[in-house]
Amino acid sequence: MPQIHVASRKGLFTLDPEDDEGRITSHVFTGDPVTAVLHDPRDGSLYAALNLGHFGVKLHRSDDGGANWQEIAAPAHEEEKDKPPPDPMSGDWPPKKEGPSVEMIWTLVPGGTDQPGTIWAGTIPGGLFVSRDKGESWALNESLWNQPSRPHWFGGGYDSAGIHSVLVDPRNSARIVIGVSCAGAWISEDGGASWESGTGMRNAYMPPDKAYEPVAQDPHRLAQCLDAPEIVWCQHHNGIFRSTDGARTFTEIEAEAPSLFGFAVAAHPHDPETAWFIPAVKDEFRYAVDARMAAMRTSDGGQSFEVFTQGLPQQNCFDLVYRQALDVDGAGERLVMGSTTGNLWLGEAGGTSWRQVQAYLPPIYQVAFAPED
Repeated sequence: MPQIHVASRKGLFTLDPEDDEGRITSHVFTGDPVTAVLHDPRDGSLYAALNLGHFGVKLHRSDDGGANWQEIAAPAHEEEKDKPPPDPMSGDWPPKKEGPSVEMIWTLVPGGTDQPGTIWAGTIPGGLFVSRDKGESWALNESLWNQPSRPHWFGGGYDSAGIHSVLVDPRNSARIVIGVSCAGAWISEDGGASWESGTGMRNAYMPPDKAYEPVAQDPHRLAQCLDAPEIVWCQHHNGIFRSTDGARTFTEIEAEAPSLFGFAVAAHPHDPETAWFIPAVKDEFRYAVDARMAAMRTSDGGQSFEVFTQGLPQQNCFDLVYRQALDVDGAGERLVMGSTTGNLWLGEAGGTSWRQVQAYLPPIYQVAFAPED
């Protein structure tokens, strides 16, 4: 059965996209913020990352389609691993931080098809972790963590820099691209042993002499075409960028659009010329342009955009779509997006028309189509 997973401020929902009423088939971790979800296409395992505030980051896995869940190890720095759990009744509450601490798991992605059990996790503050045993244990990528430029990384919306995008090349599992807010795009050709920065992005809110510095960039989201992973799309804080060489260099898109600001981008899995974006008003506003919801698609590599509004609210709409809250299915025909106000829409025919499937969910952090058999 086709499924859509929705990670939200009040748990993880699963829905049937074929149901006209948007029937919720499962709701777990009720009341807990679920910051990331992964349905591993290699073995069907489900992963859910939770952020429990003072009680820390937690990670759960289901090996039976979500019927049962077990808590597994969460990514942690060495300074955290041997600490006893905090005691809220002690005089040391809230616990004092000594050294880096994982504040949130922002994204979970599988390794390559030749790497069974390998999972990558992007976290705040700016840590990339890998597990080789389906989340039973984790290791920090020391090469990235110890980059000389790290003192210049800074938060984009959060106090600390964070890794929100991890792209594993489907043709070569050793090639990894990550997106950091705010430190730009980074590329590894050797499975994370070494890293280099992508270039070509422009950050408008930096001083003019710093605007093109690679680690001064605020990419909101990176997405790659699976059939042509050298094509990488970037929704940046102040524009849209495209790379044709696997994120080494980016070119700014200058086509006319309702807005070049937004958080989400979805790349067509087969057509390298096609990608979708959700335009918004930036900075202190952060809601739909003119309070009218729209989806934006380019089918010519960013030379032009089409804007689709059918089925979307066209007045008094103050929704925002977060970085991971837009997804496209494996055929590139159907999309799903969720908003900060708990609306969930399904886009048909390549996103040219939309229908609302839920209106009263909690704020949505991520949406994801389950892999089809």
